[in-house]
Amino acid sequence: MFFDRERELGKLLRLVSAEPNLITFVYGPINSGKTALMAEFVRKLPANHVAFYINLRRTPVASYGDFVDVLFSVEFRNRVKTIGEAVSLILSTGREAFGFPVPTELLERITREKKPKNAFAYIATLMEEVRKAGEKPVLILDELQVIGDLKVNGSLIYELFNFLIHLTKETHLTHVFVVTSDSLFIERVYSEAMLQGRADYFLVDDFDRETALEFLKNQGLSDGEVELVWNHFGGKPVYLAEAPKHRDELEEWCERTLRLRVQSINALVYGRKNMISLLKEFRDRDEVPFDGRVNKALKELVKANVLFVDPLNGVVKPQGRLELLAIRKALEVIR
Repeated sequence: MFFDRERELGKLLRLVSAEPNLITFVYGPINSGKTALMAEFVRKLPANHVAFYINLRRTPVASYGDFVDVLFSVEFRNRVKTIGEAVSLILSTGREAFGFPVPTELLERITREKKPKNAFAYIATLMEEVRKAGEKPVLILDELQVIGDLKVNGSLIYELFNFLIHLTKETHLTHVFVVTSDSLFIERVYSEAMLQGRADYFLVDDFDRETALEFLKNQGLSDGEVELVWNHFGGKPVYLAEAPKHRDELEEWCERTLRLRVQSINALVYGRKNMISLLKEFRDRDEVPFDGRVNKALKELVKANVLFVDPLNGVVKPQGRLELLAIRKALEVIR
C-alpha cells in the first residue's frame, strides 16, 4: 500500500539524481510498505533511468542455479544472442526490467561453471552498455537475506556485496538498493563484507498515528472504528488496508487477529527460557536498547517476525503494535 510516503519518495529520487557512490539498505519492520514504496519509486524515476528489479521472493532460492534463474529472468530467455541485443531489449521494456537479459550460450556457461564472478562480470558490462546508450541503471535487490547462507565456492553473499561495492563506490555505474525486513542480516553483511563507508541506511517504518488515522478516515471509518484499529495494529499499512474490508465485524476481526498472534508466539517460545526472558523486557516498554550483540534468542525472534532490530537508531522493538500486544498477552500465561 502506497500512501503519504512523499518524504521518503522524494529522498530516494534525490539519491538517484547524484552520482552512484553507496549501497543503500532500505529496511524496516515486516509489512511496513517497503516494496510498495520501491514500486512507486520505480514508477517516478526520471525518463532516462531504467530499474532492474530482482525479487528474491518470487521463487525459492536454495542453490546457485536458483539464484541464476532469479538474476536472469525466464521472460528474457532465448530472446538475445549478443549483448547489443540485450541492451536493445532492455530499452524496449521501458522503465523496469525483472532480471537481466543474457545471451543463451553465456547463460549456459554461467550456470554450468558455477562461478558467480562470471555472472557479475556480465552484469557490469551490461550496465556499462546501458549507460553508453544514454540510460542510467538502478539496481533493486528485494529480500536479499534469503541467500545469506548460500555457499558457492565460499559465501555467495560476500562475493555479491563486493560486486555491489564495485558497481557503486568503485565504478559509479549504478545506484544499488538492497531491500530487507531482516535488519540482523544488514548487521551481518555490514561487518563481514567490510561495508563501512560504502553503505547507508534508509528506514521505512510503520505509519505514525496521524498518518494512520488520516488513512482510515479516508476509507470512511468512524472515529471509534479508527481508534479500535489503531489500538490493535498501530500504523502497520497491511492491516490499515485490510480493516475497511472487515467493517461489519471490525471488533471481532481485531480480536481474532490478536488472538491468533498470541497463539503463534506462545507456540514459538514454549519452554524456551532465553526467548521468554527477552520478551519480558517488553512488559512495560515499547522498545529496548540494542548494543550490537546478537544471541540465539534475538536471532530466532527476528527471523519469526516477532521482533525488529533497528541498527540505525540502536533499538529492538516488536515488529508492530499487534506483536507488542501479543507479547504482553502471551506473558500473562507463561510461567
